[in-house]
Amino acid sequence: MNNLNASTPPLDMVIFGGVGDLSVRKLLPALYMAHRHNNLPAQTRIHALGRQPWRRDEFLAFIQDKVVGFIDEAAMQAPLWQSFLDRLHYTTIDATRSEDFAHLGQALQPGADRVYYLATAPSLFTQIGKHLHGAGLIDARSRVVLEKPLGHDLASARQINDEVGRYFEEAQIFRIDHYLGKETVQNLMVLRFGNSIFEPLWRSPHIKSIQITVAESVGVGSRAGFYDGTGAMRDMIQNHLLQLLCIVAMEPPVSLDADAVRDEKLKVLRSLRPMSVADVASNTVRGQYSAGASGGESAKGYAQEDHVPPGSSTETFVALKAHINNWRWANVPIFLRTGKRLAERRSEIVIEFADLPFTIFSDTPRQSVNRLMIRLQPEEHVQLQMMAKEPGSGMRLRPVNLNLDLESAFTERRAEAYERLLIDVIKGRLTHFMRRDELEAAWAWCDPILQGWQQLGDKPKAYTAGSWGPAASSALMAREGSAWVEEA
Repeated sequence: MNNLNASTPPLDMVIFGGVGDLSVRKLLPALYMAHRHNNLPAQTRIHALGRQPWRRDEFLAFIQDKVVGFIDEAAMQAPLWQSFLDRLHYTTIDATRSEDFAHLGQALQPGADRVYYLATAPSLFTQIGKHLHGAGLIDARSRVVLEKPLGHDLASARQINDEVGRYFEEAQIFRIDHYLGKETVQNLMVLRFGNSIFEPLWRSPHIKSIQITVAESVGVGSRAGFYDGTGAMRDMIQNHLLQLLCIVAMEPPVSLDADAVRDEKLKVLRSLRPMSVADVASNTVRGQYSAGASGGESAKGYAQEDHVPPGSSTETFVALKAHINNWRWANVPIFLRTGKRLAERRSEIVIEFADLPFTIFSDTPRQSVNRLMIRLQPEEHVQLQMMAKEPGSGMRLRPVNLNLDLESAFTERRAEAYERLLIDVIKGRLTHFMRRDELEAAWAWCDPILQGWQQLGDKPKAYTAGSWGPAASSALMAREGSAWVEEA
């Protein structure tokens, strides 16, 4: 990651919702790490905006109390932390009051580049854009970062895009999906397009199936009020998992130019086979966790979580089978799965290669399996599962893994996703952010699934906290002669 030098223009990083949960847990720690490694312009100010009428000493006390715990202890150094605090400014602002934006304008540096990070509810995006524009705080060098969820469905996503587009050009809008900032996700581009060994096999009929899992071991916790109106489909499938699928399935772009990459991702989204109501009934599984055990401790069910309304039918788990209607992926089932309170925290992509047409090894009790397993979290590694002979007499085969452990292969520091993406915003690099047509294409595919569940009166299937979800998700795989990797 190249450091920004003193000749770079001044920067005002303005965070609406600057003392909220996302800012405390992710944004401010990421900006501290960027500061620590000289990846911020020399004249950078970070403006946290909030409704609290705090003096500077009260704001800094809040930062010291809330933010430090989310920074790696080894990275905390008193002089660096103090110089970071010197960059921080706090402005009391009500995003719905136009007059408050005059105070913000007085706090900003004349002639600085401006990044407006909207870590707020989408319902405020329009008012913030309108008031920034009215106060003369948007120019051609300004950028805006939009946090998910960007809409509740296709219609609301279009409305948000239209409203933000009144004040910012498309090239100024950074729709963030932090999964696209993960090192292993970006390394997937190199794995696919920087090596000659995979491309000839990266297609039907050489690939039998693809599975993408984003599993969380935690429950909804304090997010229950938001989550109950959203659910796993909108919260995870529509953005994170479909973006991962795009990178797995896209054609080689002509370059790493932002639009060249995003053009190919858009083709994948538009090639996803639409689901009819019958498809929704047979190819999707909704679940909701019930009481169980997680991490060796008892865990209550979703219905017992604080702020969950009685009788809620919100899904905390989704598994589904998708197809891409193009020559490369014809007849290759793609399985997507996400959920809360699952057996472990794990995000991975598994490419299962086709079965051998014939085996000469009669001592092998089952079909040989070759898999490429790309683990995104908690650890980051790539494994290629191959068959090898067991020691001893006979020709009995056993799967073994060729491992690429990225943490041991590279000694350089590996920036966290938000840090990497924030530096991309500062440098104006759009490659790892969603374009408007991408976002809307994803919603166009997800909307019929959500509507199908409603039309079918589909109730989520109960699964025990600490398990891998409803049994129906295993059956979904079994019908295609496959299994989730932990069941194989």
